[in-house]
Amino acid sequence: MSAEHSRIATVWKMEAPRLIAALTRKLGDLGLAEDAAQDALVAALEHWPRDGQPEKPGAWLLRAAERKGLDAIRHWSMAARHHVALGREADEAAPTNAPEAAALRSEAEGGLGDDTLRLLFMTCHPALSAESQLALVLKVLAGLSTAEIARAFLQTEATIAQRLVRAKRQLAEAKVPFELPQGSALTARLPAVLHAIYLLFNEGYTATSGSDWLRPALCDEALRLARSVAALLPQQPEAQGLLALLELQAARNAARTAADGTPILLADQDRRRWNRLLIQRGLAALARAEQLGGADGAYALQAAIAAGHARAARFAETDWPHIAACYARLEAVSPSPVVTLNRAVAVSFAEGAAAALPLVQALRATSALAQYHLLPTVEGDLLARLGRPAEAAVAFREAASLTRNTREAALLQQRVAECEAQCAAVPT
Repeated sequence: MSAEHSRIATVWKMEAPRLIAALTRKLGDLGLAEDAAQDALVAALEHWPRDGQPEKPGAWLLRAAERKGLDAIRHWSMAARHHVALGREADEAAPTNAPEAAALRSEAEGGLGDDTLRLLFMTCHPALSAESQLALVLKVLAGLSTAEIARAFLQTEATIAQRLVRAKRQLAEAKVPFELPQGSALTARLPAVLHAIYLLFNEGYTATSGSDWLRPALCDEALRLARSVAALLPQQPEAQGLLALLELQAARNAARTAADGTPILLADQDRRRWNRLLIQRGLAALARAEQLGGADGAYALQAAIAAGHARAARFAETDWPHIAACYARLEAVSPSPVVTLNRAVAVSFAEGAAAALPLVQALRATSALAQYHLLPTVEGDLLARLGRPAEAAVAFREAASLTRNTREAALLQQRVAECEAQCAAVPT
């Protein structure tokens, strides 16, 4: 990929979610909006290397996509009229739910409001299965490829592609409006929306694949959406809990990578670079969640864990017994092997690596995390701390083979080299 194409790809990653959301509002159809956005990307790849990148690339992409989308609508309308019997009035020939009519209605509304938030609630419509909702969110809002989503779901790329096509068709057939639901419909979709924002932030916090460890724009967008939902539903404790979690996690972002993009692990981060304003906002949101009776909600418990880190001036001052206890409560509320793995990490610092290793090895005995690179990563770290570098090197090498993020793979290979150096230094 040329340098110019690489710059265009970076712009596309930043602009695509907002672009598709705006197009869905204007064109009235998510599938059509995605196609038009892709056409705009192709146009950018053709024109920008020759003419230079425009001053406002997002606006350029939107104008190009609108032209492509409206061309498709006109073609669709002409085809529809062509198959209507002669003598029918033209306005009767086009179906009432035609994308053209939806586009005109949206234009009349003036485009007020948060398009991305509306798109999020649209993709979390109950007409779709939970798996389809999450696949659409990862595709449309996180910008993951079909292959990346397939790896996340541990399914084939063909299966995910079919699921995405079917989901967009179901939304069109259900005539899901591009608007925020009201009343009970709003609260009914809230769990799926919160989970989608959570996944969106996680993809930004540690990218599934590629050369970037962190995607700040994605974290910022997820945080913005979490703030919008918390403001929309101020009495919902889980909305406040999620907001607290994301504020506290985002506070660390500036300290999580070196100038060249190399990851910096929690123990080595310069906590002076943590954003104190975001920490204060996160602690305030956590207090609101607890006041609303949501202290044992899944997001509030994760926020309490993040707060434990935020309150420690140095890594050595972390209250690990408290964090381990929070993980135990989280495991009871929302059991999963990933939570168990995280609890093992906390136990290793609260009680020692020897106490945590059996928890990790028990997870090894199941197939749930067989392709999850953090399982051998944690095991390798525990083995290294127990003075077993040869076994640790094997675990780190396995972890490096499982991750699809090149920055993370490089970090794990460095751990392999460190363990092998320790083995070589031991006299035979």
